[in-house]
Amino acid sequence: MLLDSLWHNVNVATMKDGIYNSIINAAIGVKDGRIAWLGEAGKLPNYHANEVHDIQGGWVTPGLIDCHSHVVFGGNRAAEFEQRLNGISYQEIAKNGGGIGASVRATREANDDALLNSAKARLQSLMADGVTTIEIKSGYGLSLDSEMKMLRVATALGNQLPITVKRTCLAAHALPPEHENNETYLDYVCETVLPEIAASGFADAVDAFCEGIAFSKEQVQRYFTKAKALGLPVKIHAEQLSSLGGARMAAKFNALSADHIEYAEEEDIRAMAQSGTVAVLLPGAFYTLRETQRPPIALMRQYDVPMAIATDVNPGTSPALSLRLMMNMSCTLFGLTPEESLAGATLFAAQALGIKDTHGSLEVGKVADFVCWDIQSPGELCYWLGGNLAKRRVYHGNETMHQKIVD
Repeated sequence: MLLDSLWHNVNVATMKDGIYNSIINAAIGVKDGRIAWLGEAGKLPNYHANEVHDIQGGWVTPGLIDCHSHVVFGGNRAAEFEQRLNGISYQEIAKNGGGIGASVRATREANDDALLNSAKARLQSLMADGVTTIEIKSGYGLSLDSEMKMLRVATALGNQLPITVKRTCLAAHALPPEHENNETYLDYVCETVLPEIAASGFADAVDAFCEGIAFSKEQVQRYFTKAKALGLPVKIHAEQLSSLGGARMAAKFNALSADHIEYAEEEDIRAMAQSGTVAVLLPGAFYTLRETQRPPIALMRQYDVPMAIATDVNPGTSPALSLRLMMNMSCTLFGLTPEESLAGATLFAAQALGIKDTHGSLEVGKVADFVCWDIQSPGELCYWLGGNLAKRRVYHGNETMHQKIVD
């Protein structure tokens, strides 16, 4: 067996089928950026490898996947964080020119280089914490030129850094100041923005914010109809602040995911189960906004709805630069088990991006993205709050980070 590299002296949580599926004293063989062999080291057949890596203990998991982020944006909204702590609600801030509108102004004013450099710094923090794939949304442009600028920057990030970037057009995020109402803005989005973005090839999916402060279920349905006609899969921000039935509507479009869903009802969860729509849990926003309505975890378990975990990194409601911290929060705030949380940041996050066949678990034939952790059990990934647990990060079979562990 000819290999480009062999990685051994380690335990592996493969996350096949969304469970640890552990292999003790394992070896991983890589060829052409994919996993060519995986199993107990004692069963390794004869091989020749160009590189042999002794990981010296610990655990390997699939590379973490951040399936919901807004990592490209101008400015920040630290002042709004302080306002919220002084008792002003997110809705009040938005009505007074803050919220998404403030980020839209800052993002429109920033050029490509400024957006690229600020996003790169944030992205590198996520990568150092084990992220090998990320979804990046637009949505702070809300005009053709600015949305294209954001998606262009997201594309550049994937070209410049060892990370897979999936790009999502979130043109239906908020009402921009130059439009009088949602209907006229959606006319513009459906007739001009979506066709141009689809033709550019800069978007892998389309997203919308279905909420009382954003777009109604009927308006999002119109937007999704256009997206699907252009061949773009859909995702939705739904049931974050109220129950509008957005998740069940999105399920009718076979949405890849419904995200937030704190106020989702049983009918929403049943519809998601039938369509295969992943529930993306975003504990960072829940924590930052000091919400109290938890997602219906028991219902999702009952209906076998896959649950993913993401940072939702954004300037207003989730300035989170650690997916591992979100994994901890999913356990402490939402009641997930560490195993469910790791599955949510690997296999089911991949499913939420439509790449489950190639990413999210360690299996022969899948992309060789994995992280070597300085831990004694996989549960520690949710146990520790911060810290440098990732000692090696492997992307497409190539090591992109090697942290020397000092006794």
